[in-house]
Amino acid sequence: MNKQDIVSRVLIFIAMLIIIALAYPHKSGSFSYHFEEGRPWNHGLITAQYDFPVYKSEEQIKQEKAEALSKFAPYFTLNSHVAIEQTAAAENAAKGVLTKQESAYLKQTLQRVYAVGILSIEDAGMVQKQGFSRITVVNSKHQGEAYPLNDCFTPRGAYELLLAGSPEGEHTKLPLIGLNGLLLPNLTFDSTTTAIMHQKLLNEITEISGMIQQGEKIIDRGEIVDAATYQILMSLRRSMEEKGVDAKRAIGMQAGIILLFALLVSLISMYLFTFRPLLFSDVRSILFFCILMTIVIVMACLLTRYTTFSIYLVPFAWVPIITRVFYDSRTALYLHMITILICSFLAPEPFEFMVLQMAVGMLTVASLKDMEQRSQLFQTALWILATYAFMYTAFIFAQKGSIEMVHWQMYVYFAGNALLVICSYVLIYFFEKAFRLVSSVTLVELTNINSELMLEFAEKAPGSFQHSLQVSNLAMEAAKRIGANALLVRTGALYHDIGKMAAPQNFTENQQDGVNPLSKLSYVEAAACVLKHVSEGVRIAEEHRLPEVVVSFIRMHHGTSKTRYFYNSYKNAHPGEPVDDALFQYAGPKPNSKEAAVVMMADAVEARSRSMSEYTEESIRQMVEQMIGLQMADRQFEETPLTFHDIQMVKEVFIRKLISIYHHRIAYPELKEPHK
Repeated sequence: MNKQDIVSRVLIFIAMLIIIALAYPHKSGSFSYHFEEGRPWNHGLITAQYDFPVYKSEEQIKQEKAEALSKFAPYFTLNSHVAIEQTAAAENAAKGVLTKQESAYLKQTLQRVYAVGILSIEDAGMVQKQGFSRITVVNSKHQGEAYPLNDCFTPRGAYELLLAGSPEGEHTKLPLIGLNGLLLPNLTFDSTTTAIMHQKLLNEITEISGMIQQGEKIIDRGEIVDAATYQILMSLRRSMEEKGVDAKRAIGMQAGIILLFALLVSLISMYLFTFRPLLFSDVRSILFFCILMTIVIVMACLLTRYTTFSIYLVPFAWVPIITRVFYDSRTALYLHMITILICSFLAPEPFEFMVLQMAVGMLTVASLKDMEQRSQLFQTALWILATYAFMYTAFIFAQKGSIEMVHWQMYVYFAGNALLVICSYVLIYFFEKAFRLVSSVTLVELTNINSELMLEFAEKAPGSFQHSLQVSNLAMEAAKRIGANALLVRTGALYHDIGKMAAPQNFTENQQDGVNPLSKLSYVEAAACVLKHVSEGVRIAEEHRLPEVVVSFIRMHHGTSKTRYFYNSYKNAHPGEPVDDALFQYAGPKPNSKEAAVVMMADAVEARSRSMSEYTEESIRQMVEQMIGLQMADRQFEETPLTFHDIQMVKEVFIRKLISIYHHRIAYPELKEPHK
């Protein structure tokens, strides 16, 4: 690795660190103690360094407001002119209709009703709907008096009162004078005064319940943090944050946080350099890891900085999920651990936060060992929700021993987190396209032999297509045995020979009539035709936008080997003459992974098995040893991490599979005609 490569990696990590530092919500105060109500105080003696107020809790303020508002009565203005006018109108209407006794009753009752007040039906319904049981009536002298709402009248209530108390009883003639039209509301809702008095009542509730004097003891080590002490400590924290720290100390605190983050970020590079050197050498992979982690960390920072939502709403499982889809479980879990260590500085309960997130990360990696279906992501989200809920509940019981200490809102955050986990599929698609990565789901889709490209392959080059199917079966079985990516091997094997579609007649497996057009060409020309199927395969794959990792199987499945048939034939025909090996040699490159090497071996062995004269265990074993031995002698596997033990296991798998394919079959007896 040259100096430029090292600099590029360092710059990526520095950019990640700068973005995190800018998004991190630096606190202005210096109250760094961790404490919980009902738990012992684990720090030293705390005394007040200065006078500060003790603030009420949000629950206390909310309760006091509720109690104050329960006694509040909305304001109504009493219009005395309505009573005078309507009483006079009633007297005129009663002349000649009512008796003197009933007329006197009407006047007296109307005066009493209007003295209390008549509310419109709409205003009465509004007061009841808002939960008020009283109203304040303001008279003409601007004096207010509160009345129970039930003491006031509505037009209907006043009407029923007049009829029920009439001295004439059932023979009353009050309805004949148009009594409904005489009972008009004389109480008018005063929204302005109501709003002013409502706000004044709330303003009278202070958020301060007392004062702590300088030098006063607050708590000492081992003492239990009861409710009162908890509120004093919360008030001290608020006071210190409002008071702030001097600029020099603030810079020091920020520098400390940045140094901690820098150390944690550097652990990523150390891990990759030590345990995943191939990933460390790939700038694209490092950029992928840093972008993914930065997205999640910045989400946590912004959520904490600008909202009141819990940090548990952040889908930290995105890191292990997306990393595991494209890479390995160990890397996924390591990156997840670094992410939660950085974000633990944002959590109100760091230890609880790390325990829950580590459990979720381990479960995520285990549940996505092989993600080959989209439904697995939904199942993982359900497992994450269940893990969060179970771990949180168990944590609360272990620490506090009571269900009353459970914050039920946390389960809503856990559910939201699970929904966001499902949304990670969008990010998987984005990273797959942006970084040209391949997920297991995509590989499964590519192995569909009913796809357009596979159907075209089967139609144009049926022999090569069947050969590819057999190679994929052989290679996948061997890949499983040596711990390689079997799904990737299967996919690469299916597409490794698609270049033969360009000229299928040049290959014996497609020559149904036995005519070989290459026999009319020179050995050099024939070799060029065969060599061309690799470049044609790359062209076809790129036209169909196959992933680069699949295209690499096409490039590598012959490595830098030679077309042995034409090369040997040319040398035999020209003994003693120098041979330009490049005319008979594939362009390569050589396989650089276990997966590519397995496909190369399976391709050679399967092709050779079709030309064998007899199929015995001994002949098959000898053929496999010979073909793979030639590839090893040609140093085709020197760039792969294969061991001799891996190669031996691959051979054994090939031998076993080929024996099962070409095993001796029993001859079925023919049915003889009975003698007549």
